[in-house]
Amino acid sequence: MAQPLMPKATAVWLVENTTLTFRQIAEFCGLHELEVQAIADGEVAGGMQGLDPVANGQLAKEEIAKGQADPNYSLQLAKPSIPLPEARTKGARYTPVAKRSDRPDAIAWLLKNHPELADAQITKLVGTTKNTIQAVRDRSHWNTPNIRAQSPVLLGLCSNDELEKAVHRARERLRKASAEGEAPAAVEEEEKASPQSVP
Repeated sequence: MAQPLMPKATAVWLVENTTLTFRQIAEFCGLHELEVQAIADGEVAGGMQGLDPVANGQLAKEEIAKGQADPNYSLQLAKPSIPLPEARTKGARYTPVAKRSDRPDAIAWLLKNHPELADAQITKLVGTTKNTIQAVRDRSHWNTPNIRAQSPVLLGLCSNDELEKAVHRARERLRKASAEGEAPAAVEEEEKASPQSVP
């Protein structure tokens, strides 16, 4: 269940201004029931200003009335009237300027430790171009003498989960290709053409 903004301050206000049970307040604010009891006793959050959840639109007065009438009722967070921003799902991965020089190191590490990854997957993971991948692979990159293979996870270019998913997909692709007797290069070309890859 989603929690209200500033849960302790909200709990302080609910303890001071309503007759809701400690369990109801604890459940709504995502706190432990004993912590709410300590707030009521003045042991915790003694000088904290209470935050009115009704005034900031997180809880309706009707919800409080229902909760006060029925001690077993669970308070529900009000739906926000402001539209929430949508998460970006497509587009190139942004790499901060300070980390852009780390891309060739990450590419070298991926090529060395996970040769099963397709260029399209490396492009998506690290946020680079296929030309850079090819240059690192051929050792024709302008900075080849200074490239040291380092994990893209440690460099902060991708998360460990993203890397594991990409490696798992690549191994599944190779397993399917070997089961069908297809050449891995043909499957890689198929993946490059798929709409999931980032150019």
